[in-house]
Amino acid sequence: MSIFRHACFETSIAKSSALPPADSREIAFAGRSNAGKSSAINTLVGHTRLAYVSKTPGRTQLLNFFRLPCGVRLVDLPGYGYAAVPEKIRVQWADLIENYLKTRAALAGLVLMMDARHPFTGLDRQMIGWFLPSGRPIHVLLTKSDKLSRGAAQAALLKTRAALAAYRCDGRLTAQLFSSLTKNGIEECEQVVGAWLAEMGEIADGPERP
Repeated sequence: MSIFRHACFETSIAKSSALPPADSREIAFAGRSNAGKSSAINTLVGHTRLAYVSKTPGRTQLLNFFRLPCGVRLVDLPGYGYAAVPEKIRVQWADLIENYLKTRAALAGLVLMMDARHPFTGLDRQMIGWFLPSGRPIHVLLTKSDKLSRGAAQAALLKTRAALAAYRCDGRLTAQLFSSLTKNGIEECEQVVGAWLAEMGEIADGPERP
C-alpha cells in the first residue's frame, strides 16, 4: 500500500506560534502559485479534495497539516509568488514559510513543485536557499509534465537536475517528472519519500508496492 494513502486532515495554522507539537516527522510540500501543488498532493494521497484545488492561484493561505496512518504528517504550505495577493499577505506568507522551513525540527524533507514548463524561478531558488542549511533532502516534482512532449519533458528534467547538481549537495537534491492528469510519477515520489522516512526509522524499509 502507498505510504501516502488514507491521509486525514489534522489542522490549519496561520502563524508560527500556532504550530502543533513536533511529535512526528513531517514532509512539507511547497511550490509557486498555480504550479499544481494541491492537485499533486491529491493525486499522491488518492483523494480528490484533500488539498483544496482552485482555478485562482494563491488560495492556499495557511499551513495545512494532514496525518498519515503511519503517524507522519504531510504539510501543505501556502503557494508563493502570486502577484495579485496584497503585499502585506505575501510578506506574512513568506515569514511563515521561511520560519517553518528553517526551524521546524520535525521536518524530514521538502517536496518542491515546479511547473515543468517554467522550472527554477527566482522564488524556487529562494525556497531551496531557505531549506538547504537544514541538511535535509529536497525532491523536485516537475508538475504538469503532460503538457509537454516527451522530448521537451526530458529536456526540462535534465535541465532541472543540472541546476540542482550545481548546489553540490551530495545527492540531497533530486528531481522527477510528475503529472496529476496521467498519474505519472506517483510511484517514484513514493519511493523517494519512503526512503527518507525509512532512513529516519519512521517506516520499515520504504513503501510497499501495491
